[in-house]
Amino acid sequence: MRYLVVSCLVATSTLSGCNLYYESQAEDMVQRQMDAMVFVEGGEFMMGNPGGWSVRSDTIPAHRVIVDDFYIQKYEVTQGDFELFMAVTDYKPSDDRYGDMRGENSERFEATLPAVASWSDAQAFCEWLGKRADAKVRLPTEAEWEFAARSRGQMPRYATGSGEAVEDVTMAAKVEYSRYSPPSDKVALPKPPGAFPPNGLGLYDMSGNVGEWVSDNYSHDYYEKSPVDNPKGPVEGQRDIFEELPYRVLRGGNYKEFHGNTTVTRQKGSETLAAETRGFRCTMN
Repeated sequence: MRYLVVSCLVATSTLSGCNLYYESQAEDMVQRQMDAMVFVEGGEFMMGNPGGWSVRSDTIPAHRVIVDDFYIQKYEVTQGDFELFMAVTDYKPSDDRYGDMRGENSERFEATLPAVASWSDAQAFCEWLGKRADAKVRLPTEAEWEFAARSRGQMPRYATGSGEAVEDVTMAAKVEYSRYSPPSDKVALPKPPGAFPPNGLGLYDMSGNVGEWVSDNYSHDYYEKSPVDNPKGPVEGQRDIFEELPYRVLRGGNYKEFHGNTTVTRQKGSETLAAETRGFRCTMN
């Protein structure tokens, strides 16, 4: 989509011409995004690590959770759609390093790949989508995300068609490191959303493509005190001591992790900082 943005500026002599072009594209994109919403019937499940699925202590204890019905997108939002959102709204990414990141690894910003986004960027996109579609669109809660990734709370270790992690079959291959050559993660890339088989609900790439932002604040011990009904995370979570920013939760691992891409893996990130391993999908009541 960054190439479409450039071509529009070249091909039209007025800003209004570009705006008309973007608006036409945005209408189609909004419809496509909303058509990708998958209904998830609510229910009860044991959220968290049942034992042996993660070495991280913030994934325990497993605890009873009930979630209401919701919809969630079957695909991660692409960079192309995120770029179009920015063009239509004149939105500026929350991370000041965004332009530098693009310059250093332009391949990661290809239109078909998952969007590179901060939590604030993801939140802004979902809110905009909701306004355009006249619907209550938002980021999923962590509980909703895990319930959906586990096909309504079942017990797949990985959110894949088989529940297993198989290189280049169910998720991206392992990133190999060598002490004698530059780390291959410098050129590793996620796959276009939908490249691997979906989970039991028809949701793609919930294990091992990009870490997906959810709405919750992050707290290491939240699972010890989480409410049962529709938990939404702590009111105040932990903060990045260097950036002095709230941490938000990311789920699903990422394309540089592989074995860490389980349905219970939790990660954290400062809410205004983007990374090449971070993306999102939206949900709806």
